[in-house]
Amino acid sequence: MRLNKYLAHAGVASRRAVEELIVRGRVRIDGKVVKELGTIVPDGAEVEVDHKRVMPAKHFTYLLVHKPVAMMTTMRDPEGRRTVAELVPKGTPRVVPVGRLDYDSSGLLLMTDDGDLANRLLHPSYGVEKTYRAVVKGKLLQSDVKKILEGVRTSDFRAAGAKLAVIATRAYNTVVDISLHEGRNRQVRKMFEALGHPVLALERTSFGPLKMGTLPPGLSRVLTEREVSALRAASDPGGDDED
Repeated sequence: MRLNKYLAHAGVASRRAVEELIVRGRVRIDGKVVKELGTIVPDGAEVEVDHKRVMPAKHFTYLLVHKPVAMMTTMRDPEGRRTVAELVPKGTPRVVPVGRLDYDSSGLLLMTDDGDLANRLLHPSYGVEKTYRAVVKGKLLQSDVKKILEGVRTSDFRAAGAKLAVIATRAYNTVVDISLHEGRNRQVRKMFEALGHPVLALERTSFGPLKMGTLPPGLSRVLTEREVSALRAASDPGGDDED
């Protein structure tokens, strides 16, 4: 693994910040100062930053899960309802959901044991975008679209403006794609309810750079290294986590 990636994954700082540390001669490998960004860290090497040992990053697990409707986004449920724990392959290290999807919503769910990355992906200051395909009751007027774009006052909060694309207009409902950076409880549903267009079906299709793709409902897969790097970059506006 390259030194800058090693340090970033070990939690020292963002990729861009650790590059500054390297260039300034503050990083050593086996006691020798290293200033080349592309230096490869040998297996078992001792890495130090400002004379303090940096331990290699733990091997984390990242799962992309396609949550079906009528399933709780928890690992257990006191009422005996089905949970996403059923979708985790046997033998997988203990992972937990990153954020939530409503019981009656479906779509992309990230599950991991990387708590630091999970916290950053959910923190409002990073504004990681999430996109949903929604079927709402009735036909949306241009005034409704304008309100979504500018921000909607719901019964509980004022939602920030969101991106909206009308996919199809039918006799009794409208299909839209809506992208937002906030993560309030049942936010999409409450936004459309405030406009008089209750949500009939809701599916999350992307979470930051992650896309649902063709993964069938009820199944999961391990993220690729490139997808994990993209997630790190999305939750680190000051860094560049490309391989």
